[in-house]
Amino acid sequence: MTVSLTDAQPAGRHAAGATGGLFGRVYAPRACEALAYSMTTYAMPLVVLATTGSASLTGLAFALEWTPRVAAFAFAGALVDRSGAAIVWFLASLARALVVAGAAVALTVLPPGTAETVTVLALTAVTGTLTQFSFIANEAVGAAVGRHGGRRSHTVQSVSISIDQTATLIGPAAGGLLLLTGPTRMLACLSVLSFLSASLALRTPPTPLRGRRHGGQGPSGGLREGWRTLRSLPALRRLVTGLACSNLMLGLLQSASPVLVTERFSHSAAAVGTLWSIAAAATLAAMVCWQFVLNRFGLWGVGAISATLAATACLAVAQTSSYAGYAAFVALFMAADGGLTLVLRTLRSLVIPPAAFGTTLSVSVLLLLLPFPLAGILLALTPAPRLSHLIGACALLQALTLLVTFLRLRDDPALRPAAREVLREG
Repeated sequence: MTVSLTDAQPAGRHAAGATGGLFGRVYAPRACEALAYSMTTYAMPLVVLATTGSASLTGLAFALEWTPRVAAFAFAGALVDRSGAAIVWFLASLARALVVAGAAVALTVLPPGTAETVTVLALTAVTGTLTQFSFIANEAVGAAVGRHGGRRSHTVQSVSISIDQTATLIGPAAGGLLLLTGPTRMLACLSVLSFLSASLALRTPPTPLRGRRHGGQGPSGGLREGWRTLRSLPALRRLVTGLACSNLMLGLLQSASPVLVTERFSHSAAAVGTLWSIAAAATLAAMVCWQFVLNRFGLWGVGAISATLAATACLAVAQTSSYAGYAAFVALFMAADGGLTLVLRTLRSLVIPPAAFGTTLSVSVLLLLLPFPLAGILLALTPAPRLSHLIGACALLQALTLLVTFLRLRDDPALRPAAREVLREG
């Protein structure tokens, strides 16, 4: 595959110049967007549950939130490669801020009923779509900084994951607490965060641009090129396949937790936010351990250990009968998932060609996110008393898939050089 690069050009005329440090140009914008992302992902199902009082509609809303997110990748990656991450991030965050602010106003004037339900369901779909555009741009900035940092690639990814988990620590708890005062205040806070993210996006470093071809290239063409690149990278392809199955379990826990915590364990909506904040705190602490394991055993070692812990935690979470046990096993799963994410992000920043990063990232994340709307549909179709059986079946499927994935990756010729490079960095 031949592509032309304009890496020396800024990522669109709105990109920041090459001044400032990593904190102001990379980590601060990422922190703000990550906080908005976590509130969008974890608090929106709570808004639907609080507004409609229906577990089935909560599952449907989760599917509606993630289905357009998946569809957005047909455009997001190609748009980032063509226009640069800064302008895509800015426009997506600005649009999300305006949409959420409008929904907050609408919910204050609409009477309870069909109109209110349609509003919150539409809000989850639109915010989910816009959030994925800013997510792709965010990841493109992180990968570009990691590549230009030479041997600091895994350090940049580790800091980025820590920022994401800190945001996940704060976002769900803040969303749950704000929701106790009503959906409007939570949405107003999300709108303010989105405006701030949009302003900081313009400070981010330039990303490589793909040279335009005669006749241009539509979103489907970008996905085809991304798919060809992914197919040429067997280690990344296998890892994405394994983690996609694990994400079905993650999506099921995210969508089912509001129902399980409020109905089965008889806790408030704030306890749902607390659950994910505990999980984020565990993941944040685990990142220190994953760094030690990575420096000692390499990428495959981190992946194998974290996959084992993730499968064990999910098999146990299906059997728990208390909120404390449920929270503990979810936290263990999320800590293990942080190790899997570290492996994935480090590997893809090392092996994906810079000019094709946006489109290849779009395809890989598309495959990783397809299980999320499926999880919402499964929740909508499953009676509440049968949720434990559904979680147990998905946990077993996850365990088998991760086992096969890392057995196949053990001697992969592409993973071992990447691991040695990371070890030298440490």
